Amino acid sequence: MDEMIWITFLIALVALVSGFASHILIQSWQGNRRRQALETELNARQMKAEVEAREIIQQAEARASQTRDEAERKAERVRRDLEREDDRLRQRREDLDQRFERLENRDRRLNQRNSRLDKREERVAEMEAQSQEDLQTVANMSFAEARETVLAQAEDGARNEVAAVLRRVEADTQVEADRRARDIISLAIQRLASEHVSSVSVNVVPLPSDDMKGRIIGRNGRNIRAFELASGVDVIVDDTPDAVTVSSFDPIRREVARRTMIKLVSDGRIQPTRIEQLVEESRTEVETSIREEGERAVFETGVPGLHEEVIRLLGRLRFRTSYGQNQHAHAIETAHIAGMLAAELKADVNIAKAGGLLHDIGKAIDHEVEGTHAAIGAAFCERYRVHPAVVNCIASHHHECEQESVEAVLVEAADAISGARPGARRESLEAYIKRVKTLEEIAADFAGVEQSFALQAGREVRIIVRAEEVDDLQAMQLSREIARRIEEMMQYPGQIKVHVIRELRAVEYAK
Repeated sequence: MDEMIWITFLIALVALVSGFASHILIQSWQGNRRRQALETELNARQMKAEVEAREIIQQAEARASQTRDEAERKAERVRRDLEREDDRLRQRREDLDQRFERLENRDRRLNQRNSRLDKREERVAEMEAQSQEDLQTVANMSFAEARETVLAQAEDGARNEVAAVLRRVEADTQVEADRRARDIISLAIQRLASEHVSSVSVNVVPLPSDDMKGRIIGRNGRNIRAFELASGVDVIVDDTPDAVTVSSFDPIRREVARRTMIKLVSDGRIQPTRIEQLVEESRTEVETSIREEGERAVFETGVPGLHEEVIRLLGRLRFRTSYGQNQHAHAIETAHIAGMLAAELKADVNIAKAGGLLHDIGKAIDHEVEGTHAAIGAAFCERYRVHPAVVNCIASHHHECEQESVEAVLVEAADAISGARPGARRESLEAYIKRVKTLEEIAADFAGVEQSFALQAGREVRIIVRAEEVDDLQAMQLSREIARRIEEMMQYPGQIKVHVIRELRAVEYAK
């Protein structure tokens, strides 16, 4: 029994040892297999790394070779550029050396020439001094006396020659000037409608026939003289068929004269007594029309409570224009615009309307009273107890005094809007009168001027000088000086002809 146990124990022990040995052998075999696989994988990775390293080295060597080639090429180009620049600098240095040498040679020649010229000038001065001494000995006068004599003779000769040339040029250009003047006038007539001009400074009265012109003039001109004396206008009877022209800078007188002429032509009885009677009738009609126009303006704009004289003066604006714009219509339009602006801004509509209606009222009498139309109108309205705010609107609409209310600013804006709309204004009679007056004043400022007249709508100024104070040469110089003064002081389109006239009249009486 014990042996069987020991045998069984030994067999179990042997089996256990055999299993353990087998397990160890299996583990050892698996470890070897794993080690071999790892070695194989390591070898493969090592070979791959070596291949990649060789490729990287080859690429680096190729890039290094390429960079080295490019650097060598750049260095070669720089070297060639430096060589060329060096050649250019060397050539330029040689050119500069040659030029400097030529300049030195030229300077030596110039110095030699200057020395010869100095010697020659000294000899010429000696000869001139000797000649002057000989001439003074022969002529028996000093050099200064001889120079004054020669200059006086030359001045007299030049004066005569200049006067002759001036007369010849004037004679040669008179025909051409007349022809060109006719062309310019005809072109201006074609480009500008005549009624636009006549509405500003003249009125054209149609006639049934040209025979009526003789009756208007009368025997020895007595009818036309009586008409001009009674109406205060100029009546122009020219070659215009079936029409005469009434001209005056005062629009009221011009309107009275126009109505009177129409009545005379219609009635046919043209004589001094009848002319005076019709002038008075026309003047009464115009005064009535002025009052009606003033009342119409007040009614249209809704500005009540104005004095009768203010309304009458407002009506006179019906016959007043500024820059081609009728001032009566302009005043009504400005009043409406100012009222609408005041309503939008919640300002005083009545003050704005009154200020807009009366802002240019001074233009009705600005040719009778000294001062600007704004100051004249403000003083006139203040005299007849117009509201002070309205007076300030009138006085300040051209910034001649401070604007004290928003209504004054609105009146100024409405005035600008009314005058700035397309077709509202153009160059006016006032600008023409100012230009003509300035021309005459400029000419009158010069010494020796007796009279000056602006002609051709300010395109020519004719100046009459005193013959005993201004000779022919001085007259020509005077025309140039006046033309230069006009260019400096005035602005005008085109050109202005300055015509200086010198005439000597000798009068004696036989007793």
